[in-house]
Parts: sequence; C-alpha cells; structure tokens
Amino acid sequence: MFDHNKDPRVSVETLENFMFDVLTRAGVPAEDAKIVADVLITADKFGIESHGISRLKPIYYDRIKDGILNPVTKIDVVKEGPTTAVFDGNNGMGHVIGKRAMETAIKKAKEYGMGMVAVRNSSHYGIAGYYTLMAANAGMIGISGTNARPSIAPTFGVEPMLGTNPLTFSMPSDEEFHFTLDCATSISQRGKIEVYARYGEDIPEGWVIDNEGRVRTDTVAILSDLSKDKAALTPLGGISELTGGHKGYGYATVVEILSAALQQGAFLKALTGVRDGKKVPYALGHFFIAINVEAFTSLDEFKKTTGDILRDLRASKKAPGHDRIYTAGEKEYLTSLERMANGIPINQSLQKEIKTLVGELNLDYDFPF
Repeated sequence: MFDHNKDPRVSVETLENFMFDVLTRAGVPAEDAKIVADVLITADKFGIESHGISRLKPIYYDRIKDGILNPVTKIDVVKEGPTTAVFDGNNGMGHVIGKRAMETAIKKAKEYGMGMVAVRNSSHYGIAGYYTLMAANAGMIGISGTNARPSIAPTFGVEPMLGTNPLTFSMPSDEEFHFTLDCATSISQRGKIEVYARYGEDIPEGWVIDNEGRVRTDTVAILSDLSKDKAALTPLGGISELTGGHKGYGYATVVEILSAALQQGAFLKALTGVRDGKKVPYALGHFFIAINVEAFTSLDEFKKTTGDILRDLRASKKAPGHDRIYTAGEKEYLTSLERMANGIPINQSLQKEIKTLVGELNLDYDFPF
C-alpha cells in the first residue's frame, strides 16, 4: 500500500526494547510493559502499522500522562463460573487485561470445552488477533472483539455511533500459520486513516462521509472531524444497503452488545473519552472466547481439514491479472518473516514521535534517523 523503500528500518528487537523502556518510564510495571510491547511489536511484524509502535505515544504514553490511562493495571474478578468470567480492568492497560482474560478463557476451555470472559473498564488492547492466536496456539478456536470510541455511522445515518469494533477469529491449521481473520467492521478504521495521514496521502473514496452524507477523502481534516461528529466511517459494505452496508453495521452492533451488555459496561457515546469538556478514560469493553477443538474432534484432524480448506481456496482459479489468492493470516505471516529479517520501516512522522520520546525520557538509542 505504501512505499517503504525510502523508510529507514529498525530491528524488531531494538523497537521492542524501546517500547518497553518508554512504557516503564511512564510507570508501567516491567512484566506488564513486556506484554504491551509484545502486542505492539506483533502488529508491526504482521504489517498492521495502524496498531504497532504508531500507537505508543498518542494512545498509551500520552494518555498515561493525561491521567486517563492507569499504568498499573488492577484486574477485579466481578463474577466467575466454571466456563465464564467477568473482569473489571479499572481503566488499566488493555493488553495486560486482554492477555489475562484470554488465558482464563483457555484454562476454562481445557477443562470444560469452552470458556468466555467479558471485560469492562479496559482500554485500547492493540490487535485483537494477538488474543485469538493465543487460543489457536493452544489448539483452540479463538474469538475476540472490542468496542471503541464512536466512529461508524449506522446505515442511513451520518452520526458516528459505533466503534470500528473488530470481530476476530483464529483457527488452528496444519500449515505454518493459523487462519486468523482480524479486521474492523468498518471499511477501514481510524488507525488506518492515521497511517495515510503520516504519509500525507488522501484516503480512498467510500471510507468516510460527512454529516451531510457526502464522501470525503481529506485525511487530516477527517481525523479532526471524526471527534466532532462532523464525519463518520462507513460500515463494511459502504453507505448503501445495495452494497451490503447494513451487514457491516449489523456486525458492528453485535460486537458492541457483546462488549457492553454481558459485563454491564459503557457503550456508544459513553466511549468518546470526553465528559463535560474534560478528558476521561475510554472504559472500553472486550470479550474473549476459547473453544477446545478436542471437545469435538482430534486436533490433528481439525488442523488438516482447516489446512485443506485454505489450500483449496488458494488453488482455485485466479482472476485475470492476478497470479495468487491469499487466505486470512497468510500475508501477515509472510510479512513477519520479511520484517524479522530486515526490520520495521519507520516513516518520517513516526520518526518525529520516536525522537520526541527519546528526548523527553532521556533514552539512549541511536536510531538510523
């Protein structure tokens, strides 16, 4: 999508260590900082640049400084049964809460076949696929979703009401990578628009509408107007029922309900991060489901069937001008191999943020920019 040929590269190890150092200087305990840095570097390795180090300063470091994100995460178990639990994250680090929640779901699934944990009062937890892959790596089907600050307009509406609300699945495969579908329920998400802004490019038509229903592509102004109810993201399928926009809108609503109703958490306009003109915690909700494959069939048989499905899809007839079909999780796997070998590209806008953090925290790093 973007030309990284001119962007300097930083090794995965260096970038992960840098994020760890920033987080610990911000007050995040070392063990928790390792978790957060691992989630973020995983996104960058996968090529999901909207959720990696680009989130470090504006979404985590700055919010800790603003007093709306607790660097020390305290997780309360509100309710628990043999296969279920409800956690309250007390506005701590979403990554730490998310990992604990999926670990709990996996533990319950190992004993009872299925496990689910609902979370309230959390924060941005990074890529949802990190948690579903935890389940897949444990031989289970993983499902997760989260609500977010209002961005998506309902079909036939123009007001941002729903978050980009990913609905994410991972399933074990006999291939080198698991099937992982990790995507927003909007055509694109705010983080992707932020990446376009970092590169100084307009977004494609159809991603965003204004409060009169007109299509917009002016990236920087859109990011400002999304927070002012002057612009909204379109759901998967776009603004019309003719193109299936109501389906994306419906799936976003499913995630909103599962991220709020089970745990009695905040939803829709309560997630703007502003109250009476002042910044407040976002108090996001998540859900995590682990399904033990062995409760249905042998894990090896499940993996082979999954792999056969994926291989048949990739081997199907190609459209003119295309010589390859991909399945979910494949591009991320291939990108991770390349980036583990060659490092993570850092664009000019991100270079400035990294330099700011180095100077502000007096860190000893010699980056190639």
